[in-house]
Amino acid sequence: MSVADTPEPADGPAPALPRERFDALPLALLAGLAALGLPLIGSASTWFTLTVAGLAMGMIIFIIASGLTLVFGLMDVLNFGHGVFIALGAFVATSVMAGAVGLAGAEALLPNLAAIGLAMLAAMTAAGALGWVFERLVVRPVYGQHLKQILITMGGMIVGEELIKLLWGPQQIPLPLPPSLRGALLLGDAAIEKYRLFAVAVGLLVLLALLLVLNRTKLGLLIRAGVQDREMVESLGYRIQRLFVGVFVAGSALAGLGGVLWGLYQQSVVPQIGAQVNVLIFIVIIIGGLGSTVGCLIGALLVGLLANYTGFLAPKMALFSNIALMVAVLLWRPQGLYPVARR
Repeated sequence: MSVADTPEPADGPAPALPRERFDALPLALLAGLAALGLPLIGSASTWFTLTVAGLAMGMIIFIIASGLTLVFGLMDVLNFGHGVFIALGAFVATSVMAGAVGLAGAEALLPNLAAIGLAMLAAMTAAGALGWVFERLVVRPVYGQHLKQILITMGGMIVGEELIKLLWGPQQIPLPLPPSLRGALLLGDAAIEKYRLFAVAVGLLVLLALLLVLNRTKLGLLIRAGVQDREMVESLGYRIQRLFVGVFVAGSALAGLGGVLWGLYQQSVVPQIGAQVNVLIFIVIIIGGLGSTVGCLIGALLVGLLANYTGFLAPKMALFSNIALMVAVLLWRPQGLYPVARR
C-alpha cells in the first residue's frame, strides 16, 4: 500500500479548543448608563465633570475591592474585616504625609508625588503585614465556614478599629491634598479636578498590573487554576496554602493603597473609614461577580457613575441608588456580571 493510500486515523487530528468569547454586554451597560446621564443632566460640561468624577471614584473603589474579590475567588473567604486594612492604610498615610511635610507641602509636582508614593508604600506594607497576621489568627481557623467567617472577621474589624483609636486617637484627622493636586483643570466649560485624574491613573496602573500577573505569569496561572479547581492544583504538588497567604497579603495591601486614595479623596480620615466603605465594596463585588477582577472593575465604575449622577439629580436618592443597581443587576444576572466559579 502506498503512502497516499494509507488511511487517516479514525479520530483524525485533535480539534482546537474553542476560545471563550468575551461578554461585552456589561461594557454596553456601562456605556448606556453614561449615555443616559447626558440628556438627564442637560449640560454637556456638567455631565463630563460628573463622569470623570464618577470614574475616579469607581477606580478608587476598584482598587479597594479588587483585593477582596481576589481573596474570595481563590480562598472562598468572606472577609468582612477588609475595612480595617483600608483604615490602617489611611492612618499610616496621615503619619507619613505629616513626616514628609517638606515634600508634601512643596509647590512642585514631583515632590508631591514622592510624598504620596512614600505614603502608599508605607500603607501597603503595614496593611500587608496586618493581613498576614489576620489570616493566621482570624481567618485560618474558619476556612470553609462562611457564617463563622462573617462573624469572626467583623469582630476582627471592630478590634482593629479600637487599636487604631488607641494609636491615632478617635478624632478625625485631616489628610489634605498636596498643593500640585489641588484645584481643577478647565476643558472648555468643564472643570476636572486634578486629583480625580491622578486617581484614575493609579487605578489603571493597578488594573494593568493585576491583568498582567493573572494572565501572563505562572503565579497568575496557579491563582486562576486554584479558583477553578483547588484539588487539582494541590495534586500537582503546589502548596496552595502558601498561595492563599500570599493572595490574602496582596489583597490587604491593595486595601491599604485604596485607603490612602480614599483618605485623600475625603481629605480626612476617621477610624470608621473602613466600615463606611465596606458596604460599597460588597455591592461592587456582588455586582461584578464574586471572584472576577474584570467584573469588579465594571461594578466599581457603575457604582461610581451612578452615585455621581444621582447625587447631582436627586441627592436624597444617592444612598439608595447603589442598592437599586445591585438589585437590578442580580435580577438580570443572579451570579453577577462576570461569574468565575460555581459555588
